[in-house]
Amino acid sequence: MFTQTALMKPLFALFAMTIALATGACAALQPIDVSGPRANEPAYPISLADPSGRLEQASVAWYQMSQHYGLAGKTDANLNPYTGTVESLPANAGPIVLPKVGTEPQQTEEQTRESLRRFISDWRQLIGADPEQLSLVERTDDPSGVKTARYEQKPFRYPLRGGYGNFVIRFRPDRQIVSLSSNCIPNADRLQPVLNGLAPKITATDAIDHVKKQAIAAPGVNGTFTLPANATLAAHELVVYAQPAPDQSNGLQLRLAWEIQVTNGPVKTVYFDAIADQVIGVA
Repeated sequence: MFTQTALMKPLFALFAMTIALATGACAALQPIDVSGPRANEPAYPISLADPSGRLEQASVAWYQMSQHYGLAGKTDANLNPYTGTVESLPANAGPIVLPKVGTEPQQTEEQTRESLRRFISDWRQLIGADPEQLSLVERTDDPSGVKTARYEQKPFRYPLRGGYGNFVIRFRPDRQIVSLSSNCIPNADRLQPVLNGLAPKITATDAIDHVKKQAIAAPGVNGTFTLPANATLAAHELVVYAQPAPDQSNGLQLRLAWEIQVTNGPVKTVYFDAIADQVIGVA
């Protein structure tokens, strides 16, 4: 005959297993964090490390590319001060052409896109992004024959906002480059784990409520403004918002923000920091 102690052991085991499963499920949900900051959380906002070092690396990369293309004389790259990416080609850069794809005199559209992909791979240090991070969002031909390709960088779990993460290149039918400009986020793959460690402290509903009740001051706004009573607000998703640090020598900062769409207001979009509880930008 089983003793009472023997009968209780399976019951205790079942109870412990139930508690463990419930705890694991709650952890997986990762709800909005309404508590204060914790010691093991990453520094916020997230800063791009060592902007001066990035500018130095980009200058070296430009020198190597200018040697590769045989550009006459010494030229200095025009670099974005926050990202260290190529902002424009020097006036005396000389002819730079896209890689040739195929044997036909004129490339097909498919060959042109492959040529662009190879160019991005070769210039990734100066563009600040690898081909797999860039999505082609526009390919147009001007009446003059000059072709334009516009790319958006999509390196993070959340969409990138703030006017950064763009690469534009213009070139002629003979593949000679007319201009190019990039403000992509370099080494974005190293930032993703840090961004994954952030949890919003402000819900979408609270963000909308706070925007409605306060005078809005944001970079690029002359003074402050308030939204009219008939304005309609909707916060659909979290985004990564990039903006220059208050101390410009520190380069860019990345913030986790609610993108709030505004109808019947003086602006179309308000970006509200989901951790710092403040308006950080408008569009």
